[in-house]
Amino acid sequence: MSEATRRERLRAETEREIRASARELLVREGREAVTLRAIARELGITAPALYRYYDSREALLVALCQDICADLAADLRAAIDRVGQDQPAERVFAACWGFRRWALAHPHEFALVFARPSAGEPAPTGHELGRDEFGRAFLEVVLPLFVSARIWVPADDTVPTELHDDLLRFREMLAETLGGSSPARELSIGAIFLMLQSWARLYGHVALEVFGQLDFAVSSSEPLFESMLAGLAEEVGLTPSMH
Repeated sequence: MSEATRRERLRAETEREIRASARELLVREGREAVTLRAIARELGITAPALYRYYDSREALLVALCQDICADLAADLRAAIDRVGQDQPAERVFAACWGFRRWALAHPHEFALVFARPSAGEPAPTGHELGRDEFGRAFLEVVLPLFVSARIWVPADDTVPTELHDDLLRFREMLAETLGGSSPARELSIGAIFLMLQSWARLYGHVALEVFGQLDFAVSSSEPLFESMLAGLAEEVGLTPSMH
């Protein structure tokens, strides 16, 4: 092994240790606890030494988001793969239930990736957030339903015209996430609109559960989630999945 290769390997190992320590702090104490000083203390090194690996706290948080999204994508793919390729609708439901289970089991990680930080603290967005792996896992299972016309899609002229340009840009972003000659580029404005609406409902419900905003009304929010998912499936012409 050359000296350069050895240095690269040692650097990669140290970066992994730093991110692992950051994630432990995140899970144990929340986002605010993840500081370079606290991580240095956990690792037994000086804070300035960390700057050789991450030049700011924000850069470290972006890298941590990428790790978390990769883990979430792996969890989703495991849940999806338990359903046969010949059951595309069931695979979508498996992804939805898998996302909820992961979020409830990892509230601090969910908050770091999917929630805005407190006022005054910058929030990594778009590709910087490292959502590509998570987005790809979801799109790979959802897109076949749209491409194969298995579901009802609103007509383009029923979508508010003020949204058309934004939806076209969003379509391109989805296609870039999937890479290559993605069929996402062929989706209608109505299909993109429906996809975004569906994500808003799924994410919104899960976020309310994670942050305890339904506890005031129900002792168990799972039936609400199941009902929301069933209602969404009925609207687009899918049969609800058993989970």
